[in-house]
Parts: sequence; C-alpha cells; structure tokens
Amino acid sequence: MTEVTRVPIQPIAKGSLTRLWLGIIVAILIAGGLAWAAVPQGVSVEVIEAGEGANPAADDVVLVNYTGKLADGTVFDEGQATPLPLEGMIEGFREGAVKMQKGGKYLIEIPADKAYGDEEKVNPMTGEVAIPAGSDLVFEIELLDFMPFEQFQQQMQAMQQMMEAQQQGGAGGAPQPGQ
Repeated sequence: MTEVTRVPIQPIAKGSLTRLWLGIIVAILIAGGLAWAAVPQGVSVEVIEAGEGANPAADDVVLVNYTGKLADGTVFDEGQATPLPLEGMIEGFREGAVKMQKGGKYLIEIPADKAYGDEEKVNPMTGEVAIPAGSDLVFEIELLDFMPFEQFQQQMQAMQQMMEAQQQGGAGGAPQPGQ
C-alpha cells in the first residue's frame, strides 16, 4: 500500500476571511454601479391625458401639436397641427411617439444620446444655436392623428393637384355662364 503524504494547512489569520468577503461584496457593488451608469437612460413618456385606440408605427406620419424644450425649459421649437414623418425624426422622438395614442397628451423626455448627441443644431432663420451639443430634450405633445406614410403621400399629392388646378383655372379666368 502507498502512503499519502500529508501537507499541513496553515491557519487563516484572524479576520482575514471577513475582509475577503467584504472585498468581494465591495467589488460586486462597484461593478454593478459602473454597469448601471454605463447603460444609456431611456426615453421617458409621461401620460398627461390618455388617448384612445392603436399606437402609431415607427414609419407612420403623426399629426401633432407640440412644444420642444431644452431641459432648462428654453423653447426651441413648436408647431400646431404639424405632420411629422416618424422615419425622419430623432430616435428618442420616434420611440416616444409609438407609445402614444390618438387624442392623448404626453410629456416625452429624451436623453441627449437619443436626440442629437454631440451635434448642435442651429436655427436656420437666425443662425443662432437652438440646441446645444449634448442637450436632453423635452417635448409636450398632443397626438391629433396618425396615418401610414403612403396614405400621407397620397393626400399631399391630391392637395397639390387641387392647388395646381385652382391656379390654372385662376390664370385663364373662370368661364362665364352662357359662354
């Protein structure tokens, strides 16, 4: 029979095990905090007045009354009965819009990384910076209606044709009765 060599295990110093566990707990807490801070905060949608029915799709056109503000309350844009194609909007606006319902009023808070990020936006009329780089945005929105983009295009073409027909009719004069 073979004999197993015995190796004595050294005792752990008093309090070392407690310090080891405390170190592990602190490391886990720090890692969790860093992971939470690294995750971009999402778009916040607060319902001011509930709407009804379905939600718009990410490629629909929404008809809205809106006010766009910086986080400090400075208004940078507003519109009444404004059609906005969601495909052309910033990511955060699109994310918020698909959570709304027709007839509802909402407050959407968009973090800078889902707005314009490090890009600043200049007012084309004044040449002044309207939205500084790194700005969080807040929109007060009333969703009046929404429709698929194709339907919106058809309605715009029909309106354009009507306007052209009116201009052509007005240029030559309207026919007089009995002529």
